[in-house]
Amino acid sequence: MKLFNKREDVEFYEVGVFTKDWNPIPFVTDYKIMKVDYLKSVKFDVYINSSNKDKAEYICSLSKLRGNRGTKTMVATKICSRFK
Repeated sequence: MKLFNKREDVEFYEVGVFTKDWNPIPFVTDYKIMKVDYLKSVKFDVYINSSNKDKAEYICSLSKLRGNRGTKTMVATKICSRFK
């Protein structure tokens, strides 16, 4: 997978894998939370065991926001892609 950061206010993203009913599926990757600098990308592998491979439907990234940044409004985003 490749993750690209277009958000200047976000440095970290969490990765998740889900079924069609949005239940989480266990998976392995180097890091489940990744640091991705603004306008940079990171490539990573996702491994799912054979008993769950047919259940995996979506892979998602969730922006992880830092604490208080003054009065600036902060919006977390979850972006998903479909495997099948």
